[in-house]
Amino acid sequence: MRTDRLLLDTHVFLWWRCDAARLSQEARQIISRADLVFVSAASAWEAAIKSALGRLRLPGSFASGVEDSGFEKLPIGFSHAEAVATLPLHHRDPFDRLLLAQAWCEGLTLVTHDRRLEPYGLPILWT
Repeated sequence: MRTDRLLLDTHVFLWWRCDAARLSQEARQIISRADLVFVSAASAWEAAIKSALGRLRLPGSFASGVEDSGFEKLPIGFSHAEAVATLPLHHRDPFDRLLLAQAWCEGLTLVTHDRRLEPYGLPILWT
């Protein structure tokens, strides 16, 4: 598994931002040493929806948080959207499926805590 090019899932990025204990020390070290760490526009979208529903309180702008962390923004492209259709239906969450597709298309290791993503067989760094 490559650990030099990472894609953080939404929870992992939020845990990074607030220095949450749920993000393991090992994962934190790997993220801090990676050459490139991406955060998807899908995560910003998911966080915005949860914030609007009152299920998430963001300390500031999601985009500013990505920039302040030194991470790269990963836009959603047509190839990412089309790749979602090729994924088996092991997991139905549209945001997680889009993150999986982006990781696959871009050759990234997904950093997540969600064990329901394991059946996809993509490179995953567990938190």
